[in-house]
Amino acid sequence: PTDHLHDAIREKSAELQEKGEKGNYLYIAISTALMTMFAAMASLVAGHHWNAALIAQIKSSDQWAFYQAKSIKAEILSLRPASGQPPTKSPGTEKKEAAEIAARAAEFEAESAGHLNRHISLARAVTLFQVAIAIAAISIITRGTILWWVGIPLSLAGLFFSSPV
Repeated sequence: PTDHLHDAIREKSAELQEKGEKGNYLYIAISTALMTMFAAMASLVAGHHWNAALIAQIKSSDQWAFYQAKSIKAEILSLRPASGQPPTKSPGTEKKEAAEIAARAAEFEAESAGHLNRHISLARAVTLFQVAIAIAAISIITRGTILWWVGIPLSLAGLFFSSPV
């Protein structure tokens, strides 16, 4: 979504260089290119964490379904002697297996939550980078550096949110 801004910055920077006006515009253009690179990297990693969260949640759902099946089987096995049928397997074994499956399901849920939290942090970073890029673009277009100085802390905040936890 920021490609058009990056193009506008390059065009404006080239135009200013042709006129002999350099000033801080080269620094603004370079910093904006860096912001764009950081935004792209944070977006890529955020997408990875989103996918990993979904996969872990699917695994958790599968384990909970397996847990329910084991619990139902254990209940059926516990009712067999009451109906006069001989037990084929101990209901206690099924209950023990069900407890292990429930623990695995809870682990997958925790893994999914961790990936989702990381995704949210990276999504904030991407948003901050995009706002900083837009502000830097406006700074070049208006030929003022005040907005660029506002964009720098936003970009640094984006770096903070994109750093590993």
